[in-house]
Amino acid sequence: MLAASAAALPALLATAGCRSSDVFAGPDPLAGRPALSHDVITLQAVIAAEQAMIKLYQAAVDSNLRATSRVLVLEGLLAQHWQHLGQLQARLVLPSGSPSASPSASPLSGAVPARVTIARLRAAERASVADLLRRLVTVQPALAQLFASIAASDATHVTALDG
Repeated sequence: MLAASAAALPALLATAGCRSSDVFAGPDPLAGRPALSHDVITLQAVIAAEQAMIKLYQAAVDSNLRATSRVLVLEGLLAQHWQHLGQLQARLVLPSGSPSASPSASPLSGAVPARVTIARLRAAERASVADLLRRLVTVQPALAQLFASIAASDATHVTALDG
């Protein structure tokens, strides 16, 4: 009986000229998937930027294999960026079937730069800090706290790259 009632509800509303949002409070359950929130879209952008940073560091490690001490520093910073990526991805929740949830080509799968200099890494770290700080005021507090933490870490990377 209940199944028949639930199945008949859309037809009943359509014949009455009503939308389900006229009957129910909140978003219209029959209107399809809701748009992604600002925080989700922002988080996706920050994840993509972190993936691009990882790609830069990996190219830098590959091009500095002869300089053992430099490679150790770069590998340590690369490991921290992998940790950042893990923390960011752990907070990303997308509805199943969402086009944004499909594992399409990520920035990690693109072409690797031939040579990445330390100056380029420093500039990328500074740009990351500026971008994350700019985003702090636009997201919920928990996400802002994560962004601030990653920005602080990226700022220390600039100093590590100088040494």
